[in-house]
Amino acid sequence: MKQKSVEQIIVGAALTLAASALLPIVKTTIRPIAISGIQGAKALTTQVKSTFQRTREELEDIVAEAKFERLKKQLDHEIASLEPKEGGSKLG
Repeated sequence: MKQKSVEQIIVGAALTLAASALLPIVKTTIRPIAISGIQGAKALTTQVKSTFQRTREELEDIVAEAKFERLKKQLDHEIASLEPKEGGSKLG
């Protein structure tokens, strides 16, 4: 039992020393990777926002064109219903 706890203390001390020696190396290695990742995420966010903006504008254009066509057809229909029909009685 004492043998196991002594081994655990030795392993723990070795890991602590190894971690303290590796930490500066890992820190200098991971920092540029993290910075690149953050910059990539920002660029991706910007692209997604602009894509959504363009899509929204396209949809607004489609809706506006559909409304215009509907209004145009309605006005054409109203104008056609106001015009005298052929073969009807003519005054004058």
